[in-house]
Amino acid sequence: MNPRIAVSSALASVFALGLASQAAAQDKDAGAKEKCFGIAKAGQNDCANLSGTHSCAGQAKVDMGPDEWKYVPKGTCKSMKGMTAEEAKARAKK
Repeated sequence: MNPRIAVSSALASVFALGLASQAAAQDKDAGAKEKCFGIAKAGQNDCANLSGTHSCAGQAKVDMGPDEWKYVPKGTCKSMKGMTAEEAKARAKK
């Protein structure tokens, strides 16, 4: 293999990795999500509910069940009239 090609390839790889990690860091901030309880419509929950009656996405039986949740952009749950996990757990104990 030509040494010049090997060096060029190595430099290109390092440069590409630098751009990829920078893009991933930006995506992590932009795509930050949080669980929001009490806003999922029937069949549109993202995973298991707090009460343990199911363990998969899409199995909510009622709209806006307080123990069902969806991922939403971070900071938007309250404006959707949703609850944090702690609030949902406290409500379930009542």
